[in-house]
Amino acid sequence: MENKKELRYLSGVQPSGDLHLGNYFGAIKQHVENQHGDNSLYFIANYHSLTTINDPDKLRQLTFDVALTYLSCGLDPNKSILFKQSDVPELTVLTWLLMNVTPISMLEKAVSYKDKITKGLSANVGLFNYPILMASDILAYDSNIVPVGKDQIQHIEMTRDIAQKFNNQFGEVFIVPDYKLSKSPYVPGIDGEKMSKSYGNSIGIFDEGKELKKKVMSIVTSSEPLEAPKDPEKCNVFALYKLMVSPEKISEMEENYRKGGYGFGHAKKELLLEIENYFAPYREKRKELLKNPDYVKDVLNECGKKAKAIAENTLNRALTAVGIN
Repeated sequence: MENKKELRYLSGVQPSGDLHLGNYFGAIKQHVENQHGDNSLYFIANYHSLTTINDPDKLRQLTFDVALTYLSCGLDPNKSILFKQSDVPELTVLTWLLMNVTPISMLEKAVSYKDKITKGLSANVGLFNYPILMASDILAYDSNIVPVGKDQIQHIEMTRDIAQKFNNQFGEVFIVPDYKLSKSPYVPGIDGEKMSKSYGNSIGIFDEGKELKKKVMSIVTSSEPLEAPKDPEKCNVFALYKLMVSPEKISEMEENYRKGGYGFGHAKKELLLEIENYFAPYREKRKELLKNPDYVKDVLNECGKKAKAIAENTLNRALTAVGIN
């Protein structure tokens, strides 16, 4: 078994649509900053996406787009492992093993499952067993640190429970992981609600030109007149602006808001300029990578082999423990 003192980070993203500023500042930025070679694994959760996507061509394209986005935004395949979930078939076997120690009552308490059913998703077995596949994702790679948002804490706690139940029954096979709350800020969409693909309120990472300008200028603001002082902390434009500028620029815009004579139109123009400048290198990198899509596919293939080798070792331990291997 691998050294438990060695920190190994793991995080995944579903290929469910074009990635936006919420995805970038909420996850991608932290993943790029947290690269520790083979101890940083980032996977594209295309198995999980089958609970919501039933168009094979769309799923293939979205999976490629996630890889393209990560590489464009600075993830280095020499400093981390970026791979497709489906390139590790050991996960499905491991999931079956874990099913046999997972109480149904645990899955019935899953808040995410209840929320998705309420929102109209089909109440199928795949969606119900989602937390077990997620546990396999984490346990397969001996991950001991899982950066998550608050909405994912329950799933990590389930993973811990499942690992402990398996270990209690068959011996010390799995590392019991800890979660690390991501320092992800609240990223408002153009309507003021949390930025989300499903809400149709997002600004894409690679948006530019007229499309970007239209979205930025349509950000919902309050109705104070130009000359009135304004509270920057209650403004969606300011919330986005401060994600990508220096403390000095943040202070300057705050002062402009509070002294009056500074309109939301002025703030939107400044935000537009900052988005253009901040993401310009990533847009250019994306255009370069699109000229060589085989490179993106090669990265996924090579990293997939690395991830598979780790998972194969874990699965062999588990199979031996239960008496199959």
